[in-house]
Amino acid sequence: MAKDRKKAKAREKEADWQERVVQIKRVTKVVKGGKKLSFRAVVIVGNERGQVGVGVGKAADVIGAVKKGVADGKKHLVDVPLTKNNSIPHPTTGEGGGAKVMMRPAAPGTGVIAGGSVRTVLELAGVKNVLAKQLGSDNPLNNARATVDALETLRTFSEVAEERGIPVENLYA
Repeated sequence: MAKDRKKAKAREKEADWQERVVQIKRVTKVVKGGKKLSFRAVVIVGNERGQVGVGVGKAADVIGAVKKGVADGKKHLVDVPLTKNNSIPHPTTGEGGGAKVMMRPAAPGTGVIAGGSVRTVLELAGVKNVLAKQLGSDNPLNNARATVDALETLRTFSEVAEERGIPVENLYA
């Protein structure tokens, strides 16, 4: 009976993760016998409660590439601190390749104002109110990585106060 409960909990943990495929690209490699076709899938994995990851998978078929992308995304998870109104604590920017992403917290009811893969990453992270702008490249993979980079740099007020060795109330003064 205990084993059944453990299996049920494991299935439940697996069930909270959502996966969204951002891009599937057909890529070729030139080899001695000709061209070898394969697929590259960019997948974003998140639980909508502050954890998100971006993964890339390559395989001879699309399903295999997506599975590899999901596994890669779960390996590269990032914890995102969320405020009471499901926004980010402070403005931040991130870089990934040639892409830059700028994000600002927003008032409750604003929604996720972002485009492309940036929107997908923020939605799967559980952010409900944010303003974001992608600058530079429009490559979905680089924009997703830039977003994750920006989310990694976020810190809560209590973390900053602890680092400085002062009470949280003194941060506002």
